[in-house]
Amino acid sequence: MMKKTSGIHHITAIVGNPQENVDFYAGVLGLRFVKKTVNFDDPGTYHLYFGNEGGKPGSIITFFPWANAYQGKIGDGQVGVTSYVVPLGALMFWEQRLAKFNVDVTKTERFGEQYLQFNDPHGLQLEIVERAEGEQNAWTFGGVTPEVAIKGFGGATLYSSQPTKTAELLENVMGLELIGKEGDYIRFRSSADIGNIVDLKATATGKGQMGVGTVHHIAWRAIDDQDQLEWQEHVSDHDYGVTAVKDRNYFNAIYFREHGEILFEIATDPPGFAHDESEETMGQELKLPAQYE
Repeated sequence: MMKKTSGIHHITAIVGNPQENVDFYAGVLGLRFVKKTVNFDDPGTYHLYFGNEGGKPGSIITFFPWANAYQGKIGDGQVGVTSYVVPLGALMFWEQRLAKFNVDVTKTERFGEQYLQFNDPHGLQLEIVERAEGEQNAWTFGGVTPEVAIKGFGGATLYSSQPTKTAELLENVMGLELIGKEGDYIRFRSSADIGNIVDLKATATGKGQMGVGTVHHIAWRAIDDQDQLEWQEHVSDHDYGVTAVKDRNYFNAIYFREHGEILFEIATDPPGFAHDESEETMGQELKLPAQYE
């Protein structure tokens, strides 16, 4: 039986000043500041997590803030655009809210859907789209109510140096369904109700350069530890070099770089973010793994 990921678990990006990062994602976009910890591979760097009220998979964007670091270049080998999904009828609210905070917005259409496209303060490319699926986000902040709040990821647009190879991977290894082609984009869908739409740019655009304002990796969902071990074997059987399981405290992770040079992670849904602090107090204190405590 073919393995199928249910969708995106999280997306991790590199940004600049950490306070500017918090001000934008919590203050402007109204996401919950779910976790403040450190990069386990580079503990001198914060690792900040934002998501919906419960910090559920499919809603989590995470950041390594490198103040005063060099600016990256968005291009092949990266997630080019991160998409957020809001309830039907909420797009006007977001157009007005982004204007209020002096965020430049471009309107566009893709696969029959209207998008608001904009950049965060450090150059990360974002967009907002309306869809009916996905439960409302009960987290409220600064005038963002559940009726208009970001529910989680709509999905992502991938920029690949070998789009044909990446398309084969998405469909035949990750188990996403090919649902259409339009212009320079190929659309895939997974089974989850958020983080489920992946658009692949069909032509290469030039190699990206890692730095501030770029996505470091995209993570896909595994049900649990056993499912992840099956994924590890499955990916290896398709001739991708995959890492050992790494304990990230809030999930376990394996990594591999696909042929289009995008770094993929497969992360377990459990244990989640409330196991070292209560769900009510998530994000209020700096939390360190045992090896750094």
